[in-house]
Amino acid sequence: MQSPRIMLPWEDMPRRWYNVKADVPDLATPVLHPGTLQPVKPDDLIPLFPMEVIGQEVSQERWIDIPSEVQEVLSLWRPTPLHRARALEKALGTPARIYYKNESQSPPGSHKPNTAVAQAYYNKHEGVKRIATETGAGQWGSALSFACAQFGIECMVYMVRVSFDQKPYRKSMMQTWGGNVTASPSELTEAGRKALAADPDCPGSLGLAISEAVEDALTREDTKYSLGSVLNHVILHQTVVGQETKKQLAMAGERPDVLIGCVGGGSNFGGLVTPFIPDKLERPELRIIAVEPESCPTITRGRYTFDYGDTAKMAPVVKMHTLGHTFMPPRIHAGGLRYHGMAPLISALVEKNLIEATARHQIACFDAAVQFARTEGILVAPETSHAVRVAIDEALRCKQTGEPKVIVFNLSGHGHVDMAAYDAYFSGKLVDYTYPEESIREAMRSLPPVAP
Repeated sequence: MQSPRIMLPWEDMPRRWYNVKADVPDLATPVLHPGTLQPVKPDDLIPLFPMEVIGQEVSQERWIDIPSEVQEVLSLWRPTPLHRARALEKALGTPARIYYKNESQSPPGSHKPNTAVAQAYYNKHEGVKRIATETGAGQWGSALSFACAQFGIECMVYMVRVSFDQKPYRKSMMQTWGGNVTASPSELTEAGRKALAADPDCPGSLGLAISEAVEDALTREDTKYSLGSVLNHVILHQTVVGQETKKQLAMAGERPDVLIGCVGGGSNFGGLVTPFIPDKLERPELRIIAVEPESCPTITRGRYTFDYGDTAKMAPVVKMHTLGHTFMPPRIHAGGLRYHGMAPLISALVEKNLIEATARHQIACFDAAVQFARTEGILVAPETSHAVRVAIDEALRCKQTGEPKVIVFNLSGHGHVDMAAYDAYFSGKLVDYTYPEESIREAMRSLPPVAP
């Protein structure tokens, strides 16, 4: 019997991060100061990030060494397996070969520690005592709490209120690793108090939670800010995923025809696909698909322009696909992926037609997640269900055409502490929601006065 898992030996764990900016011209876009709307200088970012992280954010180098201390922590679960989804293929009756990179095997159960560990290390190296951050569904807050515990740093997490209420066990995970968690908007910051004054029942958003975390970091000398997605250095740290996947596919004698990942801010998707961008440049027929929710259609319906990274306009201004920094996701959306903008790198790759994007409704995504669980056995995070949905759709298309394509997606996390969303699905409480076009048009009126 052939094992469905393709395992890399520990010695083949990546020792360097890959920077796609070295291979694709003009990917870097200006980052602007939120107050002056002028290009930021490294000194402007020092209150938020350690210098090594700032350097990685602007680097054009193709390869950046992973510190041995970071490798040591990553080796607790890396390399992660690449699975052949034989049972799913059989159930679908498809000639396609489906593979998934299983990032659910980290201690917090997602891909997020790949960057959390690196960021915690660089902060520790510069003597930082405390890190403030935000989290939406809770994967990032869990990952950073875990990483901070590895390096003895205090972690403060502002968790989007709707997720704070829906996912109590995510909060428990963070607390187990020593993280301090509060619902956002909170009374702890001016940004939070202002939001609560306007709407005492405000469900929160990632943009608002970012505002609170940034304010926290800017008002304390012992604290830096950490972000789990969107920025260049985050995607850089996630490229261990794609590098391992390339080696594992080669071991299986395969090369991908379709690469798929869910997108909220862009980190797990970017980590999987950017190491394959040189392949895309050589093989234009390689399809790279980003999947987002219809209720937060950042790429498929947002505008590619400069926007603030947070609701309170405290974070840097970047050029990205955006629904507007005032975006507030609907309470009825259970699938995560709630950020108003997309990573500038991913946005630029979309504009260069190296990446395509699609959106799916949440009920169809949960349908796919349940089918995947009943065949492959893994209960995926609601975010990952979007990638599963499109992987199944592509496999069914191969069934119609008879093409034996190789389909690869990133299983970015498990859903073991996200069962409230599954419960809502099984009880018929989930509804599909299309984000209104008029809300997008209204949000565009609040964009910073910068030429797109």
